[in-house]
Amino acid sequence: MKSWTKTVTTSSVLVLSLATAACSNTSHQQPEPLSQKEKVTALLKSIETGDAEPVSYINPNKYIQHNLGVADGLAGFGAALQALPEGSARVDTVRVFQDGDFVFAHTDYNFFGPKIGFDIFRFEQGLIVEHWDNLQQTPDSANPSGRTMTDGPTQAEELDSTDANKALVQGFVNDVLVNGKMDTITQYIEPNYYLQHNPGIADGLDGLGAALAAMAEQGITMEYQQVHRVLGEGNFVLTVSEGTLGGQHTSFYDLFRVENGKIVEHWDTIEAIPPQSEWKNGNGKF
Repeated sequence: MKSWTKTVTTSSVLVLSLATAACSNTSHQQPEPLSQKEKVTALLKSIETGDAEPVSYINPNKYIQHNLGVADGLAGFGAALQALPEGSARVDTVRVFQDGDFVFAHTDYNFFGPKIGFDIFRFEQGLIVEHWDNLQQTPDSANPSGRTMTDGPTQAEELDSTDANKALVQGFVNDVLVNGKMDTITQYIEPNYYLQHNPGIADGLDGLGAALAAMAEQGITMEYQQVHRVLGEGNFVLTVSEGTLGGQHTSFYDLFRVENGKIVEHWDTIEAIPPQSEWKNGNGKF
């Protein structure tokens, strides 16, 4: 009996020891590394929370800044955050996509006032080394079709069609927006199903035409002159373009959703580019 008791007791201790060791090993396992999308989302959210950890996702020796109101490098990023009124920042990243070493995000901000923004980050060896953005003041109400600047689908689909969708969107921007070939527009846009998130334009090609006509009546011209970048993931494609709006040097960021080989939805931000004398870095907007 004593021998049996001793055996049971010894076995119980061994099982308990193994279980304890297993739990200990589990608790000390390294967490899965964050994806580039997760790093971008966390960095943007840290503007609101003040969390210091996401700053480590930026290369401290190389951070090229293209927001012309922010100085270059980590010092410039920190100075911009310190200038924010305490407790004023709010960051809600609605959608985020990746194209190779580039991650682009669409965010609802309160950053020196309510704004909608697109941010692009470039990575090298897992760290952020470059940043571009385009910010527009958030309108007080929805557009004529009841849509906001950020609502709608958020997840990329058709991941194997990224290259084809990028080519389609680039063709549209170059042919229609840059070169004014309006007769080709239905080659790119689905005329019976085109959802619009620009705050001043209604759904459909009729809504786009009416908005352009209204601008023309007011003597306001909008010119796309050059496409600088086309980024995409699946059925979402972002273009970065330079031009003028009402004679003002302007940056246009346009996000398109593609379905069955046609553009079916559009979001954008439009930002005036200040004169070079007001720039806080020399990297340029694009």
